[in-house]
Amino acid sequence: MSNSQDYFQFRKNATASFFFSISNRTQYEKIFERWDSVGPNPIEEGNQIADGWITLFSHGPHYLGMPPEWNRNPFTGEQWPVGQHWSTIDEFAHGDIKPVWEQSRFSFAYTLIRAYWRTGNETYVDLFWRLVENWKNANPPNQGPNWKCGQETAFRVMAWCFGLFGAMDAECTTPQRVFSLAQMLAFSGERIERNIKYALSQKNNHAISEAVGLFTIGILFPELDAAERWRERGYVLLERLARELIYEDGSFAQHSLNYHRLMLHDFIWAISLGHRNGVDFSEELLHRIASSAHLLHQLSDVATGSVPCYGQNDGALILPLNNCLHFDFRPVVQAAYYLTRHSRIYPPGPWDEDLLWLCGAEALQSSQTDEGVSEAYALKGGYFTLRARNGYTFVRCATFLHRPSQADMLQVDIRWRGQEVAIDPGTYSYNAPAPWDNALGHTAYHNTVTVDNQDQMDLIGRFLWLPWLTSSVKSTCRSESGKIAYWEGEHNGYRRLKRPVSHSRALVQVGDDHWIILDRLESKSSHHYRLHWLLADNPIEGNADGKLLLRLGNRSYVVQVGCFVGQLESSLVIGDRNSPRGWRCPTYLKRNPALSLAGSIEAKDVTFFTVFGPEIGGIELKEHQMLVSLPGVSSFLHLTSSAEEPIVSRILVKGAWEDSLETH
Repeated sequence: MSNSQDYFQFRKNATASFFFSISNRTQYEKIFERWDSVGPNPIEEGNQIADGWITLFSHGPHYLGMPPEWNRNPFTGEQWPVGQHWSTIDEFAHGDIKPVWEQSRFSFAYTLIRAYWRTGNETYVDLFWRLVENWKNANPPNQGPNWKCGQETAFRVMAWCFGLFGAMDAECTTPQRVFSLAQMLAFSGERIERNIKYALSQKNNHAISEAVGLFTIGILFPELDAAERWRERGYVLLERLARELIYEDGSFAQHSLNYHRLMLHDFIWAISLGHRNGVDFSEELLHRIASSAHLLHQLSDVATGSVPCYGQNDGALILPLNNCLHFDFRPVVQAAYYLTRHSRIYPPGPWDEDLLWLCGAEALQSSQTDEGVSEAYALKGGYFTLRARNGYTFVRCATFLHRPSQADMLQVDIRWRGQEVAIDPGTYSYNAPAPWDNALGHTAYHNTVTVDNQDQMDLIGRFLWLPWLTSSVKSTCRSESGKIAYWEGEHNGYRRLKRPVSHSRALVQVGDDHWIILDRLESKSSHHYRLHWLLADNPIEGNADGKLLLRLGNRSYVVQVGCFVGQLESSLVIGDRNSPRGWRCPTYLKRNPALSLAGSIEAKDVTFFTVFGPEIGGIELKEHQMLVSLPGVSSFLHLTSSAEEPIVSRILVKGAWEDSLETH
């Protein structure tokens, strides 16, 4: 149809169903009132967007101007080439390309539609259309950096479709605007289809997102010549990728919890859109999505819905459909549970807005499952937690089946009473001037042990670590009362050295508040061993001889490091001006100071200890025994002397409460 008026009438009468209908707007407006008293408000954000302030990487907002300069890095001012085919552009030649891609994802389209549906104010809709038109003029099909990535194209497809279907009743949604957008969607489908083999070779989110893009256009725009082929191609790929990239235990091949959420958002979109149009996915796919959501739930903090900042993290939030903070994973878990289990896992709250948009008002009437947060044990993916009443530890111990993104095995995160204690450094930039060029993927900045200043694997290319290390869980057990727990794992990353080293790490939970971490390293030769902890930037009340006294809320908290033989050389750094040490990046291109505590020693064999918790008394060490005095109790750890056995053979607690645990 070459006539925009005819096409507009066709689109209004099209049989394809979106997640919602414009007839739902009055009903939804009343429901939104439940959630708008907390968190970021889309009306306020919509007004900021109109003034040129747009959120990037889930932090901000940042001033981009109105309209933004789509091919310019708003952080550095670097201009990317326009007017040439995307395939001729080197994505690393002009600094970090991600800020350019980020603003062109059109994530703000969700905000503008959410604001419009709350107010009926067409100013938000008109702004959406003006930005679409301006982007089209600045980014002709296949020209410039914003066409270089098929995944970014797919994200834009999703946002444009949300904007189109959310604004179909507005007067400013004119026939010409709708016709023009349909043309751009057709170009986008062609761009994705012709190059999706490259995305498939990456074996990560890129292929999933591009398949969702094809599936979406194919279902919603059947009038396009390639629609049926795109819908079928997208469907087949999503079925295949769910089997290949989501492990049986629910973990995801990309080794990143933020990209794990992105993957779930992709599948949630496809599952719900397909169901509304009579295209249902297999039970196997639904089962994998259910398991994947379950794992995120087991890794989450009960009070905040946040999960450890594990793995590469660019702050991606491709479906910003609620008033929750970006680190709150309850919206995606809630939606995935409903779509795969037909019930909700959380009580009513602002995390339900995703359900409303993607599944309809009837989803808000579904029952709630009685499923609390328990310990994670994802052996294939390598995710484990030990939970106490007042906190939990998270540890990674994986044998890689897909490409690793960081050399950080046995990384440990600790939360206590809803507050971060030991943390992951996150990701600053994939392409930045030294020393910030993807630096935080290196072993030295994580909560583990470094040998001879080497990484656990060798960095061969910008994103390629070799050889892939293997890990194993040596022991996991809990006492009958539940007051004592033990986990131990090891990796072989340092056995590749000319003078091999074995590394095992044990986590000991004692009571409701305390954790003891033990690291055993053994070699036939002397090495430089460095134990490192990155800690949240809480106020320091004292620091001496590896013992750090912090203030967490209104309580004192101790982190103490040491070793059984010899004397550690300890250091504390906060936000080093000349290196990435002492920094954490909660999201992409944002860095905050953190506490970097390290202890080093030269030795053949060493066993490090780290004790976390409030009110830690004395620590006494003998050759094969460790006594830690805690409030009201004494904890005795009996250590073994053989690498073939667990580091700790027996744990005994005496005093106000008594318990014991044999770890064999």
